[in-house]
Amino acid sequence: MPTPSVGSLELAALLAVVRLGNEAYGLAVREDLAERSGKEYSVGAIYTTLQRLEDKGLLASRASAPLPVRGGRSRRQFRVTSAGARAIREAERQSASMWAGIVTRGRPEPA
Repeated sequence: MPTPSVGSLELAALLAVVRLGNEAYGLAVREDLAERSGKEYSVGAIYTTLQRLEDKGLLASRASAPLPVRGGRSRRQFRVTSAGARAIREAERQSASMWAGIVTRGRPEPA
């Protein structure tokens, strides 16, 4: 079965889930992406992206135990599946292939 392709936000979310490990839940992913990209994503955009990745089989989720505060809610924690790890490696390979032969000693030369 071929590895599903991922868009740039999907790849960024997959990488955030890897970085965050056991702390990979929606708002933590959003904060990680904002910190690294300098862009603010809406909560809806992040949860839609995480759901799409789960639908593709690249992420799996589970409900955590409720937070230890009064009225604490559980969080939906995410982890990368083996298919997700393959998608990350494939995106890295494709990016390296596209950059092959480019010298970045400043700005790329216009064609």
